[in-house]
Amino acid sequence: MSLRDFFTLETVKLDLQGTTVDEVLLELVTLFGLEGPSSDTLLRILKRREELGSTGVGHGIAIPHGRTLLINRLRLAFGHHAAGLEYQAIDGKPVHNFFLIVAPPVEVSNQYLPVLGKIAQFCKETDIPDRLAGLHSVDEFFALLEEKGV
Repeated sequence: MSLRDFFTLETVKLDLQGTTVDEVLLELVTLFGLEGPSSDTLLRILKRREELGSTGVGHGIAIPHGRTLLINRLRLAFGHHAAGLEYQAIDGKPVHNFFLIVAPPVEVSNQYLPVLGKIAQFCKETDIPDRLAGLHSVDEFFALLEEKGV
């Protein structure tokens, strides 16, 4: 299983513009092509998860995630926010890189937790925050995933 398998060109955005956490989460949700009530529902699910505890894992990275019937398979989105946002991350620093994970409530393949773990391991590598900040294209993002073997 490669993380690249769960991304498409449309689910990577290197110039997030939102000025609040809710705006950035909505930007990420729309990368899945969800609109109207569906995007509102998914946004509520993600916000509810954040209320349990921030998904800001430190080093400028957050991994918001949730499960919903709105999709039929695990999906990933990535977004980079140049200025960064206050996100109540565990290290207290702004978040610049967002990996969104959304999966159906029940998965035959049980990929949700392994994918979450793989992203967390990827993000722990010391060079990753700087490498993500230096991306200029989606192809460079995919190449980084390949280079790191995730």
